Amino acid sequence: MKIAIQGGKASFHDEAVQTYFGENSHELLECPTFRGLSNSLKNAEADLAVMAVENTLAGSILPNYGLIEEYSFNIIGEVYLRIEQNLMALPGQNIEDISTVRSHPMALNQCSMYLEEQPQMRGIETFDTAESAREIRECNLNKTAAIASRRAAEIYGLEILAESIENVKQNYTRFLVLSTKDNYQLDGINKSSINFKVQHQPGALFGVLNLFQEYNLNMSLIQSIPIPGYPNEYAFHIDFVWRDKGVCQRAIDVLKSKTQDFKLLGMYKAGKIPYEN
Repeated sequence: MKIAIQGGKASFHDEAVQTYFGENSHELLECPTFRGLSNSLKNAEADLAVMAVENTLAGSILPNYGLIEEYSFNIIGEVYLRIEQNLMALPGQNIEDISTVRSHPMALNQCSMYLEEQPQMRGIETFDTAESAREIRECNLNKTAAIASRRAAEIYGLEILAESIENVKQNYTRFLVLSTKDNYQLDGINKSSINFKVQHQPGALFGVLNLFQEYNLNMSLIQSIPIPGYPNEYAFHIDFVWRDKGVCQRAIDVLKSKTQDFKLLGMYKAGKIPYEN
C-alpha cells in the first residue's frame, strides 16, 4: 500500500502514518506540497493520503479543508499526534553559534516564544521539518539549525541542542486519512464529516445547528471556510460523533433538505485524542 504525505521521511506526516497504519506496512509517496499530495491521490499514484488539518496551537489549516472538498476525497480515518519540536544542528554546534533556523512555517509558529528569546536566530521557512534536517546534513550547513522531530535528528545524524521548544506542551495535530473511495460499511465507525452552505439570511445557520441537538449528535468541530470569489460568504465544515448509524443517516437526510451544496465527506472511526484520560 502506497500512502501520499506532504514532506519526507521522519516528518510528522510520516509519524502520523506509522501511528495509524503501523511500521513497515506501507510505502511512502513524498510530496512537496498539499496540492501535490492531492494530485497524487487523485491520479492513483497513491492508494491513500494522510493530511494535517488542524493543530492545537496554530488552529485549522483552512486550505487543506478546501482541497478535500475540491478533490471530492473521502475521509476514512483520523489520527492525533503529539507534536514535540526540537532544535537540532550538526554535531559540535552550540546554541550561541546558530544564526539561522530552518523549518516549516507552522513549526516556526509553534516555537515562536523560544525563537524570540534567541535574537541571534533568524527563522527561514521551508516546506517540511524533516527536510530541513536532511538539508543541514547533506549540505553540511554550519551555524544553521532545524526545528523537527527527535526521529529526524536520529535519521540525519544531528545533535539536539534544545528539546521540546514548542510554546505549549499540549501540542497536538490532527491528521485525516483520505481516499477516493468510501468505507461507510466498516464496523466501528462513529464519526462523520460534512460540508454545506446555508442561505445568506439571519438565523439560517442557527436552524441547521439545532438539528444536532434534536438528533443527539455531538459536534466536535465547526469551521467556516471562505468561498473563493464570493466575499462574505462561507461554507461550513462540521465533524460530529454519533452512537446509532440509523439516527445519523436520518439526520443527514434532514440536513440535506435544510442546506445547500451538502456533501458527506466521510464516515469513519473517531481517533483517540492523546490528552484525554
